[in-house]
Amino acid sequence: MASFVCRVSSSEEKGQSLILQSKWSCQRRRKRQQWISFPSPSSNRSSAVSALLAIPPETSLMRSSQEMIHDVVIKQAALARETFQWNRTASSTVKLSTPASCNMLHAAYERCGEVCAEYAKTFYLGTMLMTEERRRAIWAIYVWCRRTDELVDGPNSGHTTPMALDRWEKRLTDLFEGRPYDLFDFALSDTVARFPIDIQPFKDMIEGMKQDLKKSKYLTFDELYLYCYYVAGTVGLMSVPVMGIAPNSKASIASIYNAALALGIANQLTNILRDVGEDASRGRIYLPQVELESAGLSENDIFEMKVTDKWRSFMKGQIRRARMFFNEAEKGIAELDSASRWPVSASLILYRQILDAIEANDYDNFTKRAYVGKAKKFLSLPVAYAATLFDHSNRINTART
Repeated sequence: MASFVCRVSSSEEKGQSLILQSKWSCQRRRKRQQWISFPSPSSNRSSAVSALLAIPPETSLMRSSQEMIHDVVIKQAALARETFQWNRTASSTVKLSTPASCNMLHAAYERCGEVCAEYAKTFYLGTMLMTEERRRAIWAIYVWCRRTDELVDGPNSGHTTPMALDRWEKRLTDLFEGRPYDLFDFALSDTVARFPIDIQPFKDMIEGMKQDLKKSKYLTFDELYLYCYYVAGTVGLMSVPVMGIAPNSKASIASIYNAALALGIANQLTNILRDVGEDASRGRIYLPQVELESAGLSENDIFEMKVTDKWRSFMKGQIRRARMFFNEAEKGIAELDSASRWPVSASLILYRQILDAIEANDYDNFTKRAYVGKAKKFLSLPVAYAATLFDHSNRINTART
């Protein structure tokens, strides 16, 4: 039996909690995650990722980044293998001692849902297609990720220091051990008790925030790839245990975790391409410097925010690479638990359409915001559903042959 104690926050922690209870006046760069696609398995992980990175395999930095991330993926898969029950449902595995605790937990999850509905409308729409247990768990993960992101991107981010992030990491450890500080922590603490979720991806996301405090430019795509893992790929690793895997899936757990990473990378690359102008206004460039130079572009071209033929050509290549990651992610939807396929497919399709919107804006991501309209979002839902049926049918037929 797990017991939960909600602590009274210090003034600093109350301030952090209030961030989510008020409206943010500033636009955020990383509305991350349509978080949850668990793409399918490639038998040769290194070669597949190397192709997507488009960097010579002999580059030592690339190897170190890939190996570091690969080690995390393998560890997550090993932990999941020990605890996964393939026919598992998210029925109550944690018993709360009092009715008051149950009421508090219900309120905690409901508040997480309200935050998602207000600040991540496309994501929230996808979660409404999930089962209640999975939906609530994903809301709790989303809110923690958003709060973490706000530490470096929110209205009070100017006061965030590495020491503040160290304290946030200590708080994370406490909630994983059943000692939440506030209502939002309470929801996540319950979630990690119900599902085989490991703390490492959460710690890695905090590491990404620390990197954001000291780094505003990226020399190569490999450097950017590592950053994308920290701030977005981690979300896929957090979400796999919640989404579940089809009982008859033949894919290895490691390959599914590795594929989840592809969606996180794709989402973050899309965020970066969508928000070039916004980031430039803050003195940040999340585009590989080497690739800019190869395209005949410089930092000044970004800060001047002019759409030229060189810029259009450069953006076409960046969009092409983001789509490659989405394609990798899309392959594994049929491996998911049947209750998760539709929302995952919908999330992927909706987010990928942002790339279409950038193209429709003639690659002007300096002054025009690329977004997907409500009508198009709703029209995408039956398309996503049909795609999951087709992919699942193909997988069954392949298995039979």
